[in-house]
Amino acid sequence: MLTVPTLASCILLAANTYHIPEAVMNGIMHVEGGHVGQEVGPDFNGSYDLGPMQINTGWLPVLEQEWHVDTRTARSWVRDNGCVNVHVAAWILRRKVEDAGSLWGGVAAYHSATPEIGASYAHKVMVMMDRKDEVSKIEVSDVEVNRKEPLFCEGRK
Repeated sequence: MLTVPTLASCILLAANTYHIPEAVMNGIMHVEGGHVGQEVGPDFNGSYDLGPMQINTGWLPVLEQEWHVDTRTARSWVRDNGCVNVHVAAWILRRKVEDAGSLWGGVAAYHSATPEIGASYAHKVMVMMDRKDEVSKIEVSDVEVNRKEPLFCEGRK
């Protein structure tokens, strides 16, 4: 069983490894509401969401190639190992942040390729961070990844 302090350590390590604010990782985890061993679905496209950060099974083919393992092994690792799950989430989020050009654009894209759905999700993460008093922990330098697009924070007041 993964203890809360161990999961917190895993989140900190993943956040530092992939240069994602720890507070954002915590916000996403609380919004996703998953837990180790959980598999939710199927989604509208037949995929499932796995573990604490609800990693979509659509990522499994990429992970299989990265890890040189079969689907069953990749699925098990993502679903059943909390540390692997948060590291995969941070890795995905880093890719989305780079593609979007901003932290909040990346958070939106982490959840959905549909901008309106993603924007709503990013707002939920911000609200959760406000509740946990985590928003103040993000520095401007953490947020402005590059200038491909303006800082995404629509709906934030």
